[in-house]
Amino acid sequence: MKQILAKIHTPNWLCFLLLAVLILRIPSFFEPYSYGDEMIYLTMGEAVRQGIPLYKAVHDNKPPLLYLTAALGGNLFWFKATLAFWNLATIILFWKLVTSLFPNKDKLHKIATAIFALASTLPLLEGNIANAEMFMIGPTILAFFILLSKNLNFKNIFFSGVLFSIASLFKIPAAFDVGAIVVFWLIQSEFKKEKLAYVLKNTLYLTLGFLVPIGLSFLWFWTHGALGQYLTAAFLQNIGYLSSFRPQDIQKPFFVRNAPLLIRALVVFAGSLILYLKRKKLSASFIFIVLWLLFSLFGVTLSERPYPHYLLQSLGPISMLFAILFTSQNLEQVLAIIPLTVAFLVPAYYKFYYYPTASYYLRFVSFATGRIGKEEYFSRFNGAVNRNYEISDFITKSTKKDDKIFVWGDSPPIYALARRFPPIKYTAEYHINDFSSKSETALALTKDKPKMIVILPNTEEFMELNLLLSRNYLLIKKIDGAEIWHLRSL
Repeated sequence: MKQILAKIHTPNWLCFLLLAVLILRIPSFFEPYSYGDEMIYLTMGEAVRQGIPLYKAVHDNKPPLLYLTAALGGNLFWFKATLAFWNLATIILFWKLVTSLFPNKDKLHKIATAIFALASTLPLLEGNIANAEMFMIGPTILAFFILLSKNLNFKNIFFSGVLFSIASLFKIPAAFDVGAIVVFWLIQSEFKKEKLAYVLKNTLYLTLGFLVPIGLSFLWFWTHGALGQYLTAAFLQNIGYLSSFRPQDIQKPFFVRNAPLLIRALVVFAGSLILYLKRKKLSASFIFIVLWLLFSLFGVTLSERPYPHYLLQSLGPISMLFAILFTSQNLEQVLAIIPLTVAFLVPAYYKFYYYPTASYYLRFVSFATGRIGKEEYFSRFNGAVNRNYEISDFITKSTKKDDKIFVWGDSPPIYALARRFPPIKYTAEYHINDFSSKSETALALTKDKPKMIVILPNTEEFMELNLLLSRNYLLIKKIDGAEIWHLRSL
């Protein structure tokens, strides 16, 4: 690895940092199939591998690149391995961006890159999980690096737009980062007439590049008869997602329901205006970093959901601001406290979760040294993990690859492990509750009866499914409270 990195002139400290990151990621290669979102991504990836059309025959509400990445991995180990090397590349790109923004400030480079590397690796912010944020921040950083360190010609601006689009095809909130560079250009232009035309031209180039990959994705799903489902699942359904943590507000007037979103937009506007008014007292690098933080935090808080991996979108500017706070000896060192305070108010106000780090590594050390066995190691992730593995193994041995199954309960791990699909497009219980209904599901299962139905313990009552089971299925096995029903022979 050191020889490869040497070709792009990486310093020794960065090589050691990347090696440390790779070592810290080793436990993730031994994680069981347990994390719900990863299980959905792997299930969607398996659909791609089996030629099942995304969105039309199998559903999730994200753009396709994450599922294609999961399909490339093929299983959890290789999905995690892909994430590990993607993360290493992202760290290198971040270091390049930092060095371009702050030339000849070696200490600042080290601190910013180390904070970014560790925070995007440790479980605290779910750096060990293959979520969309872990993949989308790399293209975004590369786009900013090109726009801030290269000539602003058509090729570079267009390609940067393509990169922003790729990031957005991992997850839509990445698109808000584009606003940071456009507003940065506007502040630099000082709204002078002769410079505004240049900014407008560059913005058009950037927009054109942004639209090409997304437009090609539209064309692909249109030619495969799934454009409507793609638009609904990956884009339109995410509008309702914005208020999903405030369901009581759904019936309220538009401006009342969306007041928190509008207030956050006003904060971004006010922060941008202050940066414009104080532009002559601040460096261009500081202005850009604060803008990046403001727009990325808008993306982080879009749904108001308190999941820690959302904060990864803002990790780049936060890492740089910390480095400025620790190393600079000027006005910006003091001013960095203000945007950092805003950044820390977000997880405090929305009560973001966090995941323990020390116990994560201690658990792996116990497993690696033989103090606990595989079953106990798996059970410490989730009490249902070993049960899910046993159920999936039974299904795999008892069905053919193209047989349909249906799981009622925490279903994604079983679908991902068994590599079997339901006769409906939804592979998670909350998808059925959010985008369909129990009656519609029961009707679909009656028309296209799956070979096996699994009822997991402690699930919602499903009367229509119980009726279908009593008429058409036999209970053939129980595993830790889970019931496995087999379709009766005609």
